[in-house]
Amino acid sequence: LFGVTLNACIFPKCCSSIKYCFCLGLCKIVADKTPYLSVEEITRKVFIGPTRLGHPCFFCSEDIKLGNLTIPHGERIMFNSVEEVSGIMTVNCGVVRESQSHSFTLPLSQEGKFYECKDDQIYTLKEIAEWKIPKSRQRIVKFTNILNTWEFASLLPRNFDGCLSLTPIYEVQAVMKFRKDIVHILSDLDIEVKDVTDCSDINCFLQLLSMEDIFERTSKEFPLVAEIIEGPIGNQQLHSLLHPGKEVVIHKKCQATRILASEIRSDSHKRHFLIPTSYKGKSEKEQLHVVATKAFESPHEELFSVSTGDQFLVQQRQTSEVLYQWKKKVIDVLACEQILNDEYMKVLLPMYMEGGFVEVIHDKGQYQLSELCKEFRLPFNVKVSVRDLSIGKDVLAATPGLQLEEEITDSYLLISSLHDPVDSWEIPVYRLNMSVQLLSKHGEETISSPTHTILEEITEQQYYMVRRYENQAFHPPPRPPKKPPTPEPMASLLTGLKQSVSDTPRAMKVGCYVYGGYGQVVHM
Repeated sequence: LFGVTLNACIFPKCCSSIKYCFCLGLCKIVADKTPYLSVEEITRKVFIGPTRLGHPCFFCSEDIKLGNLTIPHGERIMFNSVEEVSGIMTVNCGVVRESQSHSFTLPLSQEGKFYECKDDQIYTLKEIAEWKIPKSRQRIVKFTNILNTWEFASLLPRNFDGCLSLTPIYEVQAVMKFRKDIVHILSDLDIEVKDVTDCSDINCFLQLLSMEDIFERTSKEFPLVAEIIEGPIGNQQLHSLLHPGKEVVIHKKCQATRILASEIRSDSHKRHFLIPTSYKGKSEKEQLHVVATKAFESPHEELFSVSTGDQFLVQQRQTSEVLYQWKKKVIDVLACEQILNDEYMKVLLPMYMEGGFVEVIHDKGQYQLSELCKEFRLPFNVKVSVRDLSIGKDVLAATPGLQLEEEITDSYLLISSLHDPVDSWEIPVYRLNMSVQLLSKHGEETISSPTHTILEEITEQQYYMVRRYENQAFHPPPRPPKKPPTPEPMASLLTGLKQSVSDTPRAMKVGCYVYGGYGQVVHM
């Protein structure tokens, strides 16, 4: 087993190194400006594997001619895998042209100056340590949420822009004969070791398995009896079931549905949750549905021009980059969905927009989460008004509001105590840092469905890992401005609104308010 600590230096200024094991952190990669001189050098120094993280992208400073295919200089090339073809080691590559993918191979002997492409994806530090630090090179990253996640922010200079140069420091995690504790051996420890594998009984040593290792087993190997060696840290809900030394039955592996939700707050300190569909709390839907009563023509093609009568579902406030007097400028915008006949189109409205809106007040009834998700299309906002009495502490009831963002399917293990196998829990595979030792195969009849599901509060790092989120706030889809039609009288607009609201799939009409251009509210 191997662990990684990151040695971080402030970049570009040199300073004394600060060694930290980052538990949290989201960052973007700064492209390495030092070229690789051949494809073979790339395969030696860069991790290339079957997952998305193992598909690095490069461009060559010169044209590459491959039979009938020419790769022009500067074109983005994705390296997918390494394999042997007719006795020659090659790299399977791909390029995208006009939304069409083209595959080809490059021999390892291919020479040229290959530069790393710009990468806008957000990564966790764990992903960077495992996949994105080339051998014999450092990795410069720019963090996106320094103040939220770093406990050592006071050690950084005031003008720190978020860039760090990272160098991995590896350690070996070892187990000793007839012992169950784990020993951490640093890579710079000056010791001599001798390989005694051939003359040792491997069964005398602890065989540690992670939740991922268990999940990779075939379905026929379940159920299993295991002893918890390292239990989860910080999850009080599971502490009594999964503490070290506890013997458990792992009944089966499964896929389960969760609703990814975020707390509605004006600042950036949002909490994130994974809510099981079996959640019994009652919620009120809070989707803001408005109709424009005044036209607005946007001076920026990146933003939407509004016509009288346009209907919108308001999502969230964010920032967007626009072109102003031939210079790029970041402004505050409101992300919305325009309601069309049979579809919804994402648009951005500037916060400085002087317009009037009619709000359609939706049904204020109380519903369970499963009922709301069947009735309405995600995302939408809710307020938990009645907590779930089946769980000890319902953290959702204390939130000012929630945005239910999307429905995800995730991997779980069905686990129960060995002495009470009927009382079972769904345990997340990829968010629970826990190790076990297998004891035997459970021979008794096992259960097929959980009696408990977990309401998870996840970290911001886990939120990005679950959602594979790419920040699109600074790159809104361009939309040419349209000329608004002649404004309609208010009376005719409200008459037409009654019909349009009844035809809108998400609207359950109760009443409406008129919002003036500067925030005045008039009750109708």
